[in-house]
Amino acid sequence: MSDTILHECGIALIRLRKPLSYYIEKYGPTYAMNKMYILMEKQRNRGQDGAGIANIKIDQKPGYRFFSRYRSIKPDPVAHLFKKISKKYKKAQKEGKAQFRDEQWLKEHVAFSGELWLGHLRYGTHGINNIESVHPFLRQNNWRSRNLVMAGNFNMTNVEELFNVLVELGQHPKEKVDTVTVMEKIGHFLDEEVQTLFEKYKDHFSNQEVSEIIENEVDLQRVLKRACKDFDGGYAMAGLTGSGSAFVVRDPSGIRPAFYYANEEVVVVASEKQAIKTAFNIEYDQILEVQPGHALIINKSGEFYQKPVLTQLEKKSCSFERIYFSRGTDPEIYRERKQLGRLLVPQVLKSINSDLKNTIFSYVPNTAETAFLGLMEGIQDYLISKQKDVILDGKPSIDSLEEILSFRPRTEKIVIKDAKLRTFITDDNHRDEMVSHVYDTTYEVVNKGKDTLVILDDSIIRGTTLEKSILRMLERLHPKKIVIVSSAPQIRFPDCYGIDMSKLGEFVAFRAMVKLVKEQGNDYLLGEVYEQCRSQNDGSENFVKRLYKLFTPEQLSEKITEIVKPEGMKAELEVVFQSIENLHKAIPNHTGDWYFTGNFPTPGGMKVANQAYMNYMDGKLVRAY
Repeated sequence: MSDTILHECGIALIRLRKPLSYYIEKYGPTYAMNKMYILMEKQRNRGQDGAGIANIKIDQKPGYRFFSRYRSIKPDPVAHLFKKISKKYKKAQKEGKAQFRDEQWLKEHVAFSGELWLGHLRYGTHGINNIESVHPFLRQNNWRSRNLVMAGNFNMTNVEELFNVLVELGQHPKEKVDTVTVMEKIGHFLDEEVQTLFEKYKDHFSNQEVSEIIENEVDLQRVLKRACKDFDGGYAMAGLTGSGSAFVVRDPSGIRPAFYYANEEVVVVASEKQAIKTAFNIEYDQILEVQPGHALIINKSGEFYQKPVLTQLEKKSCSFERIYFSRGTDPEIYRERKQLGRLLVPQVLKSINSDLKNTIFSYVPNTAETAFLGLMEGIQDYLISKQKDVILDGKPSIDSLEEILSFRPRTEKIVIKDAKLRTFITDDNHRDEMVSHVYDTTYEVVNKGKDTLVILDDSIIRGTTLEKSILRMLERLHPKKIVIVSSAPQIRFPDCYGIDMSKLGEFVAFRAMVKLVKEQGNDYLLGEVYEQCRSQNDGSENFVKRLYKLFTPEQLSEKITEIVKPEGMKAELEVVFQSIENLHKAIPNHTGDWYFTGNFPTPGGMKVANQAYMNYMDGKLVRAY
């Protein structure tokens, strides 16, 4: 993805299921801290704007802190957090060598020594990146059972509605943002659950005894059923109560990912399987999925279970997770990305007229490497098939046979990103020139005016990096033709479930569609669709799809090619995209394809698509949700 976008956050949760003394004796006092560090570090791809961590000490005595939280927006926030926590441990070890391995002393004197951990990595999809935007968020109360710590990977499409619900409940929310509204809504029903239990037992036990009963009997399934029923969006949200219970709840369509592993020692949750496998050295088949519409609930005693909290819908897990966002070292994702590349072979061969001798293959950025391997394996298979045909039909001489068998497709590292170069120039006359140097290239490998360059990208969103940087750079190599290949289909619609892609006018596919409509003299259709969006935006239909249906994917690709081709470029240019059919072949179990098809899994998604179109027509450069 040469076009930078911000995307999904990451969560990590650990619950120690045995007394802390067990881990101190078997692994040492820093066992949970070390595991949490690995879980978060192995998901740093999911958030580099900030990171946060919270810890709960279960059954801490009154008079001692039972909760700790650190957040950071430093350049390497995960390392910064754990450096601070490690200092706490080192200081305690120095001051109390004899007691350092004593459970009670540790919990009374050392922060972040509790049994329950929650970590978060943030990619901010909008707004200012400040410390107050970093999860986990905290809702405090002097009753342990009413304290709520929350972190999540989510975006809600109906923030306005959720805000109004809170107002109707009698609250006074301090902000109209989904992080606040979600936590306050869950917190409200947690308060009600605690109050109901208090009323039930107050006449039979002392208040202190009632408090302990509440902590053991609080029904988080009921809390989440009541709290989540109005949510519209993609989410995997984790929460801790001050008494030591925990939950992870997932949206009914399974849009955002959440996985867990449990044994007699721990319950662990993360956004990616790979993080859990690495941290605990287990097999992939031991890692399970939190089911859509369900909550994984861990009670105060460490027992866990999955419970339904929302009606499960057709599963529409995000396909972009597989194409780009998640770590490619997950074996399933690795195979899927290779298949995405392999399935592009017929289109690529058509683009180069099957002239492998005069074609050089490469890729950009590094995340496209796995798809590139699949593409090259497919090209190699094609070549072997052709070699067989020539040998069997042509009966070549020894010399020509050697030439045939020794031929290999040409691959080179053509495009290299210069990570140290910063395009801070504010002078508009020189900005494009600076942007064009963000990438560098390998010279003297292209036969000028003769070779075709095939460059694989994992997706093309805005097209600006192609036009301003990559194509200008490749043009200096003087190839005969450049073929830019996207392992993802054309991105036509906004996202509203966690990715920073909400402005239609930024998408090169959308701009291409609008140009085609105008070139055909059908400008009135743009207005008709606008009126439909304005008058019927109830979430029942995505009206923008009507415009895309006027054109084939090939027509859009041709227009995209025109748009991204730099002025004065002499080499022939072609932009090729993955088909929707092949996307589903490569990634059959993650069918969330709304970016490409406009088939949003929730009514809120349909509303966002229509609102994004209205914003474009009105000239408003704002988010559509």
